[in-house]
Amino acid sequence: MNAIHRRQFLQSAAVATIAGGYFTESKAQGTNSANQKLKILCIGTANRAAEDINGVEGEDIVGLCDVDKNYLDRAAGKFPSAKTYADYREMIAAAADRVDAVVIGTADHHHAPATMQAIRAGLHVYCEKPLTHTVGEARMIAEAAKTAGIVTQMGTQIHAEDNYRRVVELVKSGAIGDVGEVHVWVGKGWGGGDRPAKADPVPAHLNWDLWLGPAAERPFAIGRYHPAQWRRWWDFGQGTLGDMGCHYMDLPFWALDLRHPTSCEAEGPAVHPETCPLGLIVRYKYPKRGDLPPVDLTWYDGDQCPREVAGERVPGSGVMFVGSEGNLFASYTNYKLFPQGKFADFQPPPQSIPKSIGHHAEWIAACKDGTPTTCNFDYSGALSESVLLGNVAYRTGKQLDWDAVNLKATNCPEADALVNKTYRAGWEVGPLVLADATN
Repeated sequence: MNAIHRRQFLQSAAVATIAGGYFTESKAQGTNSANQKLKILCIGTANRAAEDINGVEGEDIVGLCDVDKNYLDRAAGKFPSAKTYADYREMIAAAADRVDAVVIGTADHHHAPATMQAIRAGLHVYCEKPLTHTVGEARMIAEAAKTAGIVTQMGTQIHAEDNYRRVVELVKSGAIGDVGEVHVWVGKGWGGGDRPAKADPVPAHLNWDLWLGPAAERPFAIGRYHPAQWRRWWDFGQGTLGDMGCHYMDLPFWALDLRHPTSCEAEGPAVHPETCPLGLIVRYKYPKRGDLPPVDLTWYDGDQCPREVAGERVPGSGVMFVGSEGNLFASYTNYKLFPQGKFADFQPPPQSIPKSIGHHAEWIAACKDGTPTTCNFDYSGALSESVLLGNVAYRTGKQLDWDAVNLKATNCPEADALVNKTYRAGWEVGPLVLADATN
């Protein structure tokens, strides 16, 4: 099947082909000059998605999609020439042959279905964190993006800020020696509650069936899911770990060249079948990476956050690197070295990581000229796998011996049902299939 036939296949395929079929030719690097605007489709238009649209609004926004008509109409007022849709499957199928890229800012359970359809269409993708809703989806999406040769970026905007880059430089320079222990904590609690006992009428402006998308059907309930509470529910989000893990664990991942853990265990309140915990502790073990020693990384959130780490009083959120020659605390905006007396005259190393042109701007530039993105799906896919694995360990109640190559907990077969998941008909996500060029 040649490129033209693959494009025709996309145009004629039914929206249910999200689970199968071939991908079209990629909008490969170098296809747009620096002065030529990208034609972009935006999936999700409010809240975090609105910020992502702001990040790319200098390009040509040609399509807008939202299941909430109030949100969609508001965005359409800002981009009156953009076509509007409620179903992103229809939007991508209708527009893929004349656009370059897609920005995805939906609830987590839609990340993989939307991203995979965009990849099959050969479109560059910017997707919010976590990259997907499950560990298995993260691996599938990263591999598909690599195969398709598209430009990707996950929405961990803090990665582009100067402080994170400085911390990475300090750790990599050996300022605190060998780091074998990291603590990461976030004082937020997305969780708690039970499924509502009664159904409420669906507002006229909301397409509830499309909002559910790949998730199992359930009645609408006012104030419990849309627009702001979906992160509390396993069917739609991954709690505080899913919300904030990719932001805060990004720092040790980057600074210490982490990839896949060999072990993961978690503790928290009794597991609720519907909602995430209000506090969680997750312990990961990462193996040696070349000359770098093994690392024990501990995550804390909600009411499980520590007040003191490595002998130091700490604020409500942050990262503490524990090294053989000292410790380094980092927040989003600053860092401190401990013990303070030892580092009183410390001279930081010269800058080695270039200043970012901006998180969204990196992606836009890469779509046009092929320059690399720092949170591409290979890097952010592995980061998302680790983040999401913490909830698998918590929900199984077991320490997982993790085989990252095969995405298996070798000692816990029941983890399989959480590493992957089932989808409602018409929303299935499957691996990218390469067409045979001789067909």
